[in-house]
Amino acid sequence: MNQTKPSGPRSVALVGPYLSGKTTLLESILSVTGRITRKGSVNDGNTVGDSSAEARARNMSVEVNAATTTYLGDEFTFLDCPGSIEFLQETHNALIGADAAVVVCEPDPARVLALAPLLKFLDDRAIPRILFVNKMDRATGQVGDLLESLQSVSHKPLVLRQLPIFDGETVTGYLDLASERAYRYKSGGPSEIVDIPDSVAERKDEARFEMLEKIADFDDDLMEDLLEDVEPSRDHVFADLSKELQEGQISPVMLGSAEADNGVRRLLKALRWEVPPAERAAKRVGVEADGGSTVAQVLKTYITPRGGKISLVRVWGGTVKDGMSLNGERVSGVFRMLGLQTEKLTEAHAGQIVGLGRLEGIATGDTLRPEKGGTELERAPRLPPVYSLTVAAANRSDEVKLSSAMAKLTDEDPSLSFEQNQDTQELVLWGQGDIHLRVAFDRLKNKYGLEVASRKPKVPYKEAIRKSTVQHGRFKRQTGGHGQFGDVHIEIKPLPRGGGFEFIDKVVGGVVPRQYIPAVEAGAREYLQKGPLGFPVVDVSVTLFDGQYHSVDSSEQAFKTAARIAMSEGLPKCDPVLLEPIYHVEIMVPNEYTAKVNNLVTTRRGQILNFEAREDWPGWDTVSAHMPQSEMHDLIVELRSLTLGVGTYKFEYDHLTPLTGRLADQVLAAAAAE
Repeated sequence: MNQTKPSGPRSVALVGPYLSGKTTLLESILSVTGRITRKGSVNDGNTVGDSSAEARARNMSVEVNAATTTYLGDEFTFLDCPGSIEFLQETHNALIGADAAVVVCEPDPARVLALAPLLKFLDDRAIPRILFVNKMDRATGQVGDLLESLQSVSHKPLVLRQLPIFDGETVTGYLDLASERAYRYKSGGPSEIVDIPDSVAERKDEARFEMLEKIADFDDDLMEDLLEDVEPSRDHVFADLSKELQEGQISPVMLGSAEADNGVRRLLKALRWEVPPAERAAKRVGVEADGGSTVAQVLKTYITPRGGKISLVRVWGGTVKDGMSLNGERVSGVFRMLGLQTEKLTEAHAGQIVGLGRLEGIATGDTLRPEKGGTELERAPRLPPVYSLTVAAANRSDEVKLSSAMAKLTDEDPSLSFEQNQDTQELVLWGQGDIHLRVAFDRLKNKYGLEVASRKPKVPYKEAIRKSTVQHGRFKRQTGGHGQFGDVHIEIKPLPRGGGFEFIDKVVGGVVPRQYIPAVEAGAREYLQKGPLGFPVVDVSVTLFDGQYHSVDSSEQAFKTAARIAMSEGLPKCDPVLLEPIYHVEIMVPNEYTAKVNNLVTTRRGQILNFEAREDWPGWDTVSAHMPQSEMHDLIVELRSLTLGVGTYKFEYDHLTPLTGRLADQVLAAAAAE
């Protein structure tokens, strides 16, 4: 079997948990390939990735950064993706446009669970991946134990490609199981070939056979060789590794230390030979990238202080040229990206990832074509929001600017959303966690000069009544000229929960003229906006059955006021009760944490409804529950703390339920204080 090297530009996403070292790996790759002359440091805030002010202030990635480089004549664009679960949407959006992913992790079995959601996303979309175990210079455990832990969260067979070589307790090199060569790391340069040390020689044959067994599961000829004790050729082994990675059948595991450039050149060689050509990914997303019609897709939107809007796009087919029209928008610049630095190009071809300038009407995920219409390519599903804070301009003069800035904010980060809550009259920003929203507030300040104030959103409590009453309301005022007169008799009754508002007209004999009856209904509705407990009143029936009028002094306003008087005097007699909103919540966690989640729900006044195996997620459960909205503000914070960051939930409003006792007293006292 001959191994043929893929050709053309390719894209590789660097993904993995927070602190695994993805940005450091990108910096090492760019240094090794000569794209940059001096390596930066995350701690020093001078890396190509993490180039925004918000990222550097936190020493963490908060958005995707793209960097294009060449290695031995092959063009690669690397997408450095955030590791924090709060910026997972950025990673998903970028992966849609990747030919393959390098999953970066630490040599710590206790942290491998954080890889589970990421590997599941790659599995569902058949995206090839290589696992790169970073920070091997700090490893303390056995690589076999680590591989076993990694396999527990990977549905694809993991194929260990290298064995670490130790000098005492320090990893000084590796044995490549495919080539059967040993290498010693060399600071600042390529690793040196050395004789296989005795410390790994005795493990080499067993580890190599395990590797061959795994790849032979997908190659009958290789399996036959193994059964007959025939040593396969190295070319056959390398060809199998390449083919099975490209087809998503295996996940190779490689070792190194990005900070010291250890193992990075070997990783690059594997990417050069084993990452599939761009045509395969184009076909995966539904595009025949045959050099014909132009098709591109937006992976990320940047709003830059000087260059304006830049859309990071994957060109799936054809050619994108400066000045051409895509989706009715004129391309104003084609750029090769190095973080947020840009290098102008005249055009980009199939397989490349480039920045396109000033596509104002284009959003992340959009499919771009010269002609209008055509099928939209699949975009990454939007993660459900799990955390919210109110937003208000610190300076009242900035309130008009705020809504425009918020629209740009959500354009740049589609996992953010905002709404004007009709019940509380608050502007609420939704996202994936507290850090996520704090980064958004920093962007408002850094990019748009907007200082904002934020706090925990109010809970939209309601109130209802539990008894009926009959009430008389009269409004009479005599001034110079015409006076004001309206007189109504109403019956107020509770409705079943969810019954809304009901107005019944039972007036006979014209005691209230027809033209004034809508005003009575309007007055009743108006009072219900804030009932005797201070909250909107729901599920009420009001019946107008009697009244009086004056031929000169009566008016719509007078009857509206009379109705308000009747409601204000009648509702306190109807035994009002506070209602709190209850959500239906589905919490998704590995089943080893199900018991802890059940306890978390009950301590937050939740009611467990049931739990069952999470569909298509082996080893995970879905816990369904009813939970008060007042208990959910920081639920995601505690849930992630319990589950090593992987637990999540989705929710929807379900119903209102009475709240009494001490908790109700606290709510009413807080409302009165406001």
